[in-house]
Amino acid sequence: MDHHPEWFNVYNKVQVTLSSHDVNGLSARDVKLASFMDTVAKSQNPTKD
Repeated sequence: MDHHPEWFNVYNKVQVTLSSHDVNGLSARDVKLASFMDTVAKSQNPTKD
């Protein structure tokens, strides 16, 4: 998606911070990427919210 999120993972947790420098905050690309990541995460562990 031509995006560069901040990504941290420690043990069993992953934290991703999304922002777009060109709009100085959140963009539609950030929302699209977050939605995709949520979908993938839920498909890997469907019993967790």
